[in-house]
Amino acid sequence: MQLVIGNKNYSSWSMRPWVLMRHFGLAFEEIKLRLEFGSDTQFQRELARYTPAGRVPVLLLDGHAVWDTLAIVEALADALPALPIWPRDARDRARARSLCAEMHAGFSALRNHCPMNIEARLPEAGARVLATEAAVRVDLARIDAMWSGQLGASGGPFLFGEFGAADAFYAPVVARCRSYALPLSPLARAYADRVWATPGVAAWVADALAERDFVAEDEPYRSAPI
Repeated sequence: MQLVIGNKNYSSWSMRPWVLMRHFGLAFEEIKLRLEFGSDTQFQRELARYTPAGRVPVLLLDGHAVWDTLAIVEALADALPALPIWPRDARDRARARSLCAEMHAGFSALRNHCPMNIEARLPEAGARVLATEAAVRVDLARIDAMWSGQLGASGGPFLFGEFGAADAFYAPVVARCRSYALPLSPLARAYADRVWATPGVAAWVADALAERDFVAEDEPYRSAPI
């Protein structure tokens, strides 16, 4: 297996399948492309070798390309049915897929105003966004309620008991909450801390911190690297 990703500091979409695959100890080759914005960049030219969609991540299974994070997770679950990527219980699986789909399609205000930037600490930007953007407050409240409700139903420590696809999907949200000092309830904060400490997430974060690669278009709150 090969996984094509973007910069680990910025690429929230790439983070999800990478963290999941690392958590389950899957052997795969990482192909990392430096993010660039625009229609005719080296990033786009290299990515075109793997997918016509023009976005990371891309999973290559025996040379067959699977793009889009949700499709990648489903492909992994099909290829490796013994792994608890999705919960064992059918109703829990349906709920986990609902949570992932909501993340996949929603929370655009949080995404747009608080782009993932693992190495940054931007509490002032977070406070400003919360004060001025009602939609971000709505997104954050929904996420907190979702996490808290599901942890109450499962008993934790992760959303469906053991770490799985749903937790990997929300790992970038955990990163955003840390970077922008976004408030969470005690239950949701404790869950976020557990996700951050899992080996797969910790490995991704360590690599992100080591990149030191400033991509200006992904740094709306900073004009230069620190």
